[in-house]
Amino acid sequence: MQGLIDSTMREGAQSVGVHFSPADKIRIARMLIATGIEEIELGLAADAERLAGLFRACRRLNPATRLALWCRCREDDIKAAARVRPDVLALSIPASDLHLERRLHRSRQWAIDSLRAAIRDARHADLPCISVGLEDAGRADPHFLAILAAEATRAGASRIRLADTVGTCSPAHIQGMITRLRGVTPLAIGIHAHNDFGMATANTIAALEAGADWGDVSVLGLGERAGMAKLEEVAGFLALRHRRPGYRADLLKGLCETVARAAKRTVTPHHPVIGEAIFTCETGLHLQGLLREPSTYEPFAPQLVGSERRLLFGAKVGESAVQGLLASRRQDVSPLALKSLTASIRDLAKINNRPLTANEIIAPATP
Repeated sequence: MQGLIDSTMREGAQSVGVHFSPADKIRIARMLIATGIEEIELGLAADAERLAGLFRACRRLNPATRLALWCRCREDDIKAAARVRPDVLALSIPASDLHLERRLHRSRQWAIDSLRAAIRDARHADLPCISVGLEDAGRADPHFLAILAAEATRAGASRIRLADTVGTCSPAHIQGMITRLRGVTPLAIGIHAHNDFGMATANTIAALEAGADWGDVSVLGLGERAGMAKLEEVAGFLALRHRRPGYRADLLKGLCETVARAAKRTVTPHHPVIGEAIFTCETGLHLQGLLREPSTYEPFAPQLVGSERRLLFGAKVGESAVQGLLASRRQDVSPLALKSLTASIRDLAKINNRPLTANEIIAPATP
């Protein structure tokens, strides 16, 4: 794996009602760089002139972070992109017959010819990395997908990016595409997964585990329709489960909150990885486990993502959980007192219509 490509300011900005100001973009870029994201897609080649200032600002923030522009296979777009000298030009060409025939009324040969010409123009512009995005790859004929990849390789592209444009792929399907593509090209391979069936993060991780080099993400999964793979989920998983160095899991919450404010979105309390309530527990069996050994019911320590554990004792609490709480305080009570205390906690939780915190629970005095 070579890294993650953040598309918050390109794909994310296509979300309905989302608009990032120039100040928002610089603030987001600064936080993405601090979080360890290797490549940032700043927008569209057609808007390159308006993005020139953002390119300069991002280069000052960190010259090592690669900056990309998404680009149609059109000569005028490529010329516009070349003026701001992106590190990566992300060309896009439809790969499925559905898009070629129904949307564009074009043939497969047109796609091949257009791709060749666009790569030639990008190379003549002396752009350092040419990434070829195969749109709707998940619904494309695998044989034609291989032809496009081989053509891109021969023409001098640097990377192939497979787009699951409407999120219809499963992890097994994605892994199969990566494996087949590895057989026809030595180029780096990327994945751009949409979330229409809630599998964008799973598909991105599956692609990386199958040998893909790059994964596209956006903060909060912002993007068309149901969005795309969430940066906080993918980077969080890679940092906390794969132990990949470089990604700052402790900065993910602040990054998400910053983007949420700019996009006028809400981070739900149970949002994976960064939600305020994901380390809050009330269930008796889980409380018992958390009191004895937190890793029994936590995939990672809350401190790693700037959060904290909250144990609540409510109408579902059992004697074992209450006993575990008392043991953590080095308090001991008789079986009869334990039963009475547990019943009292349940009753109070029902009366107050909320669970009790640990600090609200007072053990009976030892006779």
